[in-house]
Amino acid sequence: DIGDIIRGKDLFRGYDKKDREQKQKIQDNLKAIFKEIYDNLMENLKEDPTKKDGAQKRYNGDEDKNFFKLREDWWTENRATVWKAITCSADHGNAYFRTTCDSGDGRGEAQANKYCRCNGDQPNADVPNIDPPTYFDYVPQYLR
Repeated sequence: DIGDIIRGKDLFRGYDKKDREQKQKIQDNLKAIFKEIYDNLMENLKEDPTKKDGAQKRYNGDEDKNFFKLREDWWTENRATVWKAITCSADHGNAYFRTTCDSGDGRGEAQANKYCRCNGDQPNADVPNIDPPTYFDYVPQYLR
């Protein structure tokens, strides 16, 4: 799950050495990205000492831990945007939603396509219902 990967909580260790090396490479890249986000945050807060002190206190020692607090906060803030990008902006050949089993209603396989959010929201309408349909990314991976 992308949320687990970003937050550094993915339980998948890899089937072999190549998988483990690839996972380490991804985590190293994420650490570099979140270091840059942290540095930009501190730079942007330079003119507001109170907010900067609060951010420094919140993320104190986080660099040594691969910025896990910052990654968690980033995911909380951006999960809906990531969901929208995955589902609504996917090319037709890269569809997030795949056909499912035949529901037995005589219409064949079912598929949620074109409109990726609830309550009749259409991709360009930007109705305020932008949450992912579930919050499974907050359920521990071993329970999913």
